[in-house]
Amino acid sequence: MTFDDFGLQTELLDAVKASGYNTPTSIQQQAIPEILNGKDLLGAAQTGTGKTAAFTLPLLQRLAARRPEAKRRPVRLLVIAPTRELAAQIHESIKKYGANLPLRSGVVFGGVGMQPQIDRLRKGVDILIATPGRLLDHLQRDNLRLDQVESVVLDEADRMLDMGFIHDIRKVMKKVPASRQTLLFSATFSKEIRQLASGMQTNPVEIDVAPHNSAADTVEQSVYRLEKAEKRPMLSRLIREGGWQQVLVFTRTKHGANNLSKQLDKDGLSTAAIHGNKSQTARTKALDGFKKGHVRVLVATDIAARGLDIDQLPHVVNFDLPHVAEDYVHRIGRTGRAGNSGEAISLVAPDEGKLLKGIERLLKRPLKRADTAA
Repeated sequence: MTFDDFGLQTELLDAVKASGYNTPTSIQQQAIPEILNGKDLLGAAQTGTGKTAAFTLPLLQRLAARRPEAKRRPVRLLVIAPTRELAAQIHESIKKYGANLPLRSGVVFGGVGMQPQIDRLRKGVDILIATPGRLLDHLQRDNLRLDQVESVVLDEADRMLDMGFIHDIRKVMKKVPASRQTLLFSATFSKEIRQLASGMQTNPVEIDVAPHNSAADTVEQSVYRLEKAEKRPMLSRLIREGGWQQVLVFTRTKHGANNLSKQLDKDGLSTAAIHGNKSQTARTKALDGFKKGHVRVLVATDIAARGLDIDQLPHVVNFDLPHVAEDYVHRIGRTGRAGNSGEAISLVAPDEGKLLKGIERLLKRPLKRADTAA
C-alpha cells in the first residue's frame, strides 16, 4: 500500500514525498480512510508509529475541500496537546504536510508572551494547536471563538489526564459545536480514557495498532548495572567510544538534569538541558540546537518524553530510571521511530533495582545486561 491509495490530493502527496515517506504505517493505513469519511476515532498507538500524520493528512484534505467565505478565517480544526513541545511538533508537521495548501495555522501554549499569539489569532487561522491552559486563557479573554470548529483532536489524552487537564478539556469542549468530528489518541484504552471518549464522541471507530505498554521492536534495549557515582563517567565513555553524535538523556529531576548537563560540558561534550523550570525560549533553543547537530547531548526530564520528535534519533539513555514503569516506554520511544533502528541504554544503580524489575514486568521480559568492562 502507498499514500496514493488513500485518494489524497496532489498537494498532500507531494508534501509526503518531499518528507521522504512512501509506505504508510499501520495506524495511517487504518485511520486515514476513516477520518476522510468524517468518522469519530479512538486510537491507541505506540509513540513513533506515525500517528500525527495519520490525523493531519486527512484533516488537511477535509479542510481544503471547503473554504469558508468569511475574510477573517475562523478556527475549523482544533488540536489539543498536553505539552508545549508536543504542540510545537504537531504544528511543524501541519506546516510541513500543508505546505502546498492555502490554509493558515497557529499554535498557542504557556511559558511565552500572549501578545504575539493574540496578533496571530486576530489575523485568523484555520487550524489551531494548543495546550489546554493557554487555550482557556485566550478563550476567557475573548481572543478567539471556537463556534465554527469542524474537527477536534485530543492527542496524548492519557497524558492530559495524568497532568490534571481533564477539567480544562471539558470547559473547552463546551465551546465547540456539538456536531463535529472528534479524534482521541492515547497510549492505552484505559477505563478513564473510555469514559472521556464516551462523553465526547459518537460511535467512534476504534483502532489499536500496538501491544499495550511495549516498546517498538526497532529499539535495541540494554542495561548497565553500576554504582551511582559511575554513571556519569560511563555515559561520557559510551558517547565518546561509540562516536555518538546525537543522544537524548533522561534524568528524574530538574536539578539532576542541570548538574549532568554541566558535568558533560566539562567533559568536552556539547550539552543542553530542558525541563519545566526552563523558559520556553531556552527550551526551544536547546531542542533546535540538538536537531541541527550543534548540541550533541540533550538532557531532559520526563516533560520531553512524549513531546519530542527527532528524525532518526539513534540513542536514548536513561541516566535515572523513571518511578513509573510506563514512562520508560515513552522515553525510549523517542528512538526507533518510523521504522528506523535505535538504541536505548539504562544506567541502573543498586537502589534502582525495584524500578528495573517493574519495567521488566511491564515489558514481560528481562532486559539485556551489558558488560560495564567492555
